[in-house]
Amino acid sequence: MSQLSDKGRRIREMFDGIAPRYDLLNRLLSLGVDRRWRTFAVAQLQIPAQGRVLDIATGTGDVALEIARQTPSSVRIVGEDFTQGMLVRGRDKIVASVYRDRIDLVNAPCEVIPHPDNCFDGITIAFGIRNVVDRPAGLREMCRVLKPGGRAVVLEFSNPRSRFFREVYYFYFRRLLPFIGGLLSRRSAYQYLPDSVLEFPDQQQFRDLMTDAGFVNLRHHDRTGGIVTIYVGEKPR
Repeated sequence: MSQLSDKGRRIREMFDGIAPRYDLLNRLLSLGVDRRWRTFAVAQLQIPAQGRVLDIATGTGDVALEIARQTPSSVRIVGEDFTQGMLVRGRDKIVASVYRDRIDLVNAPCEVIPHPDNCFDGITIAFGIRNVVDRPAGLREMCRVLKPGGRAVVLEFSNPRSRFFREVYYFYFRRLLPFIGGLLSRRSAYQYLPDSVLEFPDQQQFRDLMTDAGFVNLRHHDRTGGIVTIYVGEKPR
């Protein structure tokens, strides 16, 4: 794997540390709604038979498995993550699934995707672009490896537009989430989460980043009151 920045290494070490409890905390802290977000995001792809999909920041493999569930059996999926601990957990889940022969795992960062140009029919990244240190570079890499006409789908936390809902959301993210996460895993990791969400660009700013990276036909879908946003862009034909 290519050389990481100091910030990248710190983020990788943090996710290595929380990998054993990552799935449990996702279900608990989102009240299970994260499954519906992933299902909706994957449904935005349009993958042909014999197609190939890249799931970046695959973590423990939830999105890769959902892609396999929603696509023809001839579709191949590559799950990529820069955190070895997450990939170990993901490997165990994938091996135990009926999709084991369709999913391969790769250890690599989003900024340096180890695949040639124009080789994937679709790309997903769920709750991972926020952790990419050089987001413009990561988005350019995503566009590079997509085939012309292929779609990139980005699922990420957002800031709700409703003032009341935003205040409730911020209280949960800043106070309750680090406390609950700290009981079951590393508190520092679940303090990082709200901090990283609050500094993340708003919907228009992120769409502008995708445009600058080369994507066209951009659109986004806010879900659950704007807690998360699904961005969809295409590589020009």
